[in-house]
Amino acid sequence: MNELVEKAATALGQAESVAIACHVNPDADALGATLGLSNFLRARGARTICSFPNEPFEPPRWLAVLPGADALVRPAEFPIEPALMVTCDVASMDRLGMLARSAARAQTLIWIDHHVSNEGLGTIPLIDPRASSTCEIVWRLVREIGGDVPVETATCLYAGIVTDTGRFQYEAVTPETLRLAAQLREYAFDHTRLVQALYEDNPAAYLRLLGTALDRITVEGDLIWTYLTQADLAAAGVHAAETDDLIDVVRTAREADVAAVLKQQRDGRFKVSVRSKGGHDVATVASTFGGGGHRLAAGYTSKHGLAETIHRLKAALRGEPAVEG
Repeated sequence: MNELVEKAATALGQAESVAIACHVNPDADALGATLGLSNFLRARGARTICSFPNEPFEPPRWLAVLPGADALVRPAEFPIEPALMVTCDVASMDRLGMLARSAARAQTLIWIDHHVSNEGLGTIPLIDPRASSTCEIVWRLVREIGGDVPVETATCLYAGIVTDTGRFQYEAVTPETLRLAAQLREYAFDHTRLVQALYEDNPAAYLRLLGTALDRITVEGDLIWTYLTQADLAAAGVHAAETDDLIDVVRTAREADVAAVLKQQRDGRFKVSVRSKGGHDVATVASTFGGGGHRLAAGYTSKHGLAETIHRLKAALRGEPAVEG
C-alpha cells in the first residue's frame, strides 16, 4: 500500500490536469474525497474536472456546504479519454455508470476505495478495507504529495469521515481515525453548519414519509425491513436521495441483527440497503446479488419485485445458494 501511495503521489504531483469521478448517488464520503482531492490539486496549480454518473444530474442538497463544487460537471461533459483519472469510493466498475468508459480509456487510473468487496481496479489501486472511509485514504495521499493542505480540503475530508463512520460509531473507527478527525478539526471551517447540513436539514415531508416507511416495518427472524415506492416519493414530494438516513432509523431495532430498506428506483428496480449489528457479513450477501460494501454495511440493486427481493435476501442471510435469474 505504501508503495502504491507513493506511485499515486508522484503521478498527481506532476499532473497539470486531473479528472476525478465518484460513484452514482454519491454520499458525503464519495463527494468529500472527490472535492477534497480536487481542492488540494487546484491549490497546487493543477486543473481538475469532477463528476458522478447521475442522470438527471441532481447534486445532493448538502453539497452546498462543501467547497469546490464548481469543479463538478455533468457526466456528458467529463473527459472521455483522460490522461490521468482518479475514482473515489467506487467499489466496482458498474458503480461508475456512464463514466466507466472514461475509466477504461484513461492512460493512468488511480482507484481510491475502502470497500472490502473491491477487487483491485485501476493501474494504481489504493484500496484499504481497514480504512474508515475513502477520505481517510485521500488524506494519506495528499500528505504524501506534500505541501500545505487548504481548509477547503480539510472541510471536505472531515465531512466524509464523520458520515462514513456514523459520527464515529462504526466498527471501522480506529484511534488513527479519531486522530485524523482531530487534525482536520484544527482547520477553521464552520463545523456546526457542516454537521447541520449533513444531519439536521430534513423537510417536514421527509418526516411524514418516514412515518409511512416505519408503519410498514416487518420483522422476520433476524431481519427487519421496510420499503418505499416511487409512488410514495412522488406523493410526498421527496427525492430518493433525501431518504438515505432511513436505514439508520430501522437498524436501531433490537429485535433483529440485520436491517434492510428497499427503495424503488425510477426504472422500477429496488435499491437495497442492508446493515448488520455483527451477526452477519452483509457485504458477502450483497455480493451475491452483484453489490458490495463492508461487513456491516452494504447494498445492491435488485431486478426483482418487492416480494421476490425479500425472499432472496432472507435465503442469502440463511446461507442458501443463490438462485439463478
